Amino acid sequence: MDGPTIIVSSLSVPHPRGRSKALWQYHSRSDHHSKVACWAVLFDLLQQSALMRSHATAGKIVFGINHELRDFATARKKVLDLVIARPSGAVTMETLADLADRYRVLLNAGQEVKLAQLPELRRAPVGAVLMALEAKAAMTEHVKALPRLYDELNSSHQTVHGASRQALAVGLVMVNAAPTFISPDRNKRPGAPVVFSKHSQPAAAAAVVSKVREIPRRTASATEGYDGLGIVVISSINDGRSPARLVTGLPAPAPGDIFHYDNMITRVANEYDTTFKWI
Repeated sequence: MDGPTIIVSSLSVPHPRGRSKALWQYHSRSDHHSKVACWAVLFDLLQQSALMRSHATAGKIVFGINHELRDFATARKKVLDLVIARPSGAVTMETLADLADRYRVLLNAGQEVKLAQLPELRRAPVGAVLMALEAKAAMTEHVKALPRLYDELNSSHQTVHGASRQALAVGLVMVNAAPTFISPDRNKRPGAPVVFSKHSQPAAAAAVVSKVREIPRRTASATEGYDGLGIVVISSINDGRSPARLVTGLPAPAPGDIFHYDNMITRVANEYDTTFKWI
């Protein structure tokens, strides 16, 4: 799968972020990391699901960005990063490749070739949602951020399935395992001495991974939880120079683990093929 390498490559390049437009690789006030992660998941799903490629080629599915879903039973609303849906209006010219340019997704030569071989999945007004993607990151202050991270992830699948029991809820959590991190929130004054946040690693990252494992998953439409939930552990100092890197050892899920990125993609592709073969 290409997703994890795409994520770390894209998050290694600093860009203007936040109100100050200072150069940062990661900024908590920006949704760039979430958009890159969701793009990477969709990129891999299109490669793994022949049915999804067929639907994209036939124009049966489109994508929507920052789409608001409403729980039918409770009227709870939530904005999801990226959704795959039936079109409900005129299809635009924006494609998945255009989205890569807009989100500054960094691809290597092999990934560029793969993208060129995929059908042109396009953006359009969203009709019935088939799949909703949500990505979250725990980059610093891991333990302090845990309750909010859990609640936000949990509310996402509840809203998706409250809107449609057939829709697939897919989540990806990025966890930073670097022992130090330069937080934009603690370094707002240009020219001031850099303030480093220090993490007790790998314990801090392991605590997040352990908490994410508690989030419900579902195996039938009558139950609650995510249809696919992956965890990617990275190491990012966020100093504008050091590249982010992928962590494959503990506390990252091992190959074969249900939370391993490759396993999540394989499962979701199979769920899509099984659930939506009728459209």
